[in-house]
Amino acid sequence: MDENRDFRGLSRRRALQVGSTFGLASVAGCLGFFNDNEQNAEIPSLAEFRGSGSLVEGRTAPGGTSIEDLPNLSGDLALYIGGGEGGIYYQFVEMLERIYPDFEVHASDNSSAALAQTIVEEVDAGAAQADVFWSIDASSLGFVADNDAYEPLSDAAVEPVANSQYVGDDNAWAGVAGRARAVPYNTDELSASDIPSTVQEFPDTGALQGTMGWAPTYGAFKSFVTAMRLLEGEEATRNWLVSMREAGTERYGNEFAVSQAVADGALTAGFANHYYAMRVKNGRPDAPIDLAFTSGDAGALINVAGALKVKGTQRGDLVDDFVRHLLSAEAQEFFATQSFAYPMIEGVAPVGGLPTVDELSPPDIDLSKLSNLEPTLELMDEAGVSG
Repeated sequence: MDENRDFRGLSRRRALQVGSTFGLASVAGCLGFFNDNEQNAEIPSLAEFRGSGSLVEGRTAPGGTSIEDLPNLSGDLALYIGGGEGGIYYQFVEMLERIYPDFEVHASDNSSAALAQTIVEEVDAGAAQADVFWSIDASSLGFVADNDAYEPLSDAAVEPVANSQYVGDDNAWAGVAGRARAVPYNTDELSASDIPSTVQEFPDTGALQGTMGWAPTYGAFKSFVTAMRLLEGEEATRNWLVSMREAGTERYGNEFAVSQAVADGALTAGFANHYYAMRVKNGRPDAPIDLAFTSGDAGALINVAGALKVKGTQRGDLVDDFVRHLLSAEAQEFFATQSFAYPMIEGVAPVGGLPTVDELSPPDIDLSKLSNLEPTLELMDEAGVSG
């Protein structure tokens, strides 16, 4: 029997299922046999897309559309890439370049907000430099869309996104990785039932008095406060900030530090994006830290990184195919296990037993509105918790 011919006869998805049955090691090196296109594209084994650590061990193979079943990527693509996750994003882009020898990405990075402003200015001047904008947050994508500096993505490009809240109006952008606001808490001190279901209850919860931490300089915290301002109004948000400050909430430089302090017992609980606690647990499996989630309020906000096609690009079809690759089974597994982001497609589970997006209760809010930061910063100043 020609074993290579049998592997070619398997669909990519079937191959991933084989990986779940016999273990990643048995698949490693085999998927390169799916090498039947004109570029001699060679797709790495699933193990090369995955991260490592205790939270990643034993995962089943991802569902969704495999790279094997997507159109080849070919040609040059100008990419503006924004946000602190850029290192992870670059790694995936480099994997695509290795898979497709005729595909080359010319990337420029900066903060998402700065790149969004640049795109709008370049489009207004008729001199767009980027084909695609890959941003860490929906607010900067919304800024570009609101200023008519985008072209709609194809239906095929956005179709994999499981929740319509994470696709911009008129297919302006597609979410590719999610992050949820959460409450990391020390399991030696609290149980999940000790965490209130809304953040408004926190200042009056005795178990949390003088024991919590936050990072007001952090962008995600400002988005959280912006969401509260939009949902609850300025007065209620200002009062909440003042109450939390007066309750002795301790200030930290970033949210990873908050999560570390919770695991170390220096804090009982805190406010942070979910993946920081996952990073702590992945490195310290026995650390006494877990996550709680509030319901339907700003504390339950889910923001997304996403991709947008820049107006005026001459490579619109390539942008669509690039976005489809970001939403492939391999890409979503990569983002979920390398950065512990929430997957945007069905069939890929979040790491570490986290609830799925469908099991959370994020507020009904237009994520693009989170770009209006100025009133939030003024409000934080007034409350004495400015960044």
